[in-house]
Amino acid sequence: MNYCTYEPTARLNHYIKCFWTLEAKAVENPDKQRIVPDGCMELIFHYGDLFKQYTSKNESLLQPRCFVFGQIIKPLEILPTGRIGIISARFYPDGFRAFTNHPLEKFSNKAVTLTKVFGNKAALFEQNVLLAKTNKQRVKLIEAFLLQKIALNNTEKSISKQYVNTILAENGQLTIAQLADHFSITKRTLERKISTATGISPKQLSKVIRLHTILKALEEDRFKNLTTLAVKAGYYDQAHFINDFKEFTGVTPKGFYTDNLRMSQLFIA
Repeated sequence: MNYCTYEPTARLNHYIKCFWTLEAKAVENPDKQRIVPDGCMELIFHYGDLFKQYTSKNESLLQPRCFVFGQIIKPLEILPTGRIGIISARFYPDGFRAFTNHPLEKFSNKAVTLTKVFGNKAALFEQNVLLAKTNKQRVKLIEAFLLQKIALNNTEKSISKQYVNTILAENGQLTIAQLADHFSITKRTLERKISTATGISPKQLSKVIRLHTILKALEEDRFKNLTTLAVKAGYYDQAHFINDFKEFTGVTPKGFYTDNLRMSQLFIA
């Protein structure tokens, strides 16, 4: 697989973590790929062949060609149907909030077509991105579209960003009570504001961010043993760590390096 990332323009770098592209030739018997939660929403364009998305072990649907994918809170299995050609904007946990007034929780675990998100004018935008000759051109087209859609950053959004940034800075290790105390607000208010900004609860977001701290340590081989890694990441014990790991990845830490997790490993950052 050929995986590349691109930095967003300065006017969007508070909202978009990166643009990424993935290309690969068609293979005769492709493996299912498991995507694990990362706390980020995605704006995805398939300029190659489409992917199947599994809704159960034996049932699947064909993903749209262009869509927004909301927060995922459990492993997602997909299967390429031919040549892979994808470009995507990966947003920060609260980044997509600036581009839509739709309730983000309604996007969870779903691929939502761009016309449903942005209206019928998005059809021409899709076509232009898909017909572009290079991925650098595609990035420019996506940036131009998003800059037209961006909403003014009001006080409410700025405050919510502080909450999300604190979760990120602490690698998801603060409890919701600690986070609420830090900002002198009630737990209920905190939960509402973060859920509105990100599409998932602060507890779910914290668990996902903590998981990615673990995944990065595993990927970079920065640990002595799993018990030490679990304690450092703020888990009560190794059993708690393994349960959370399996909830979000579908496998144990020792089983993480398998062929059907190759795509997820690309996105660990």
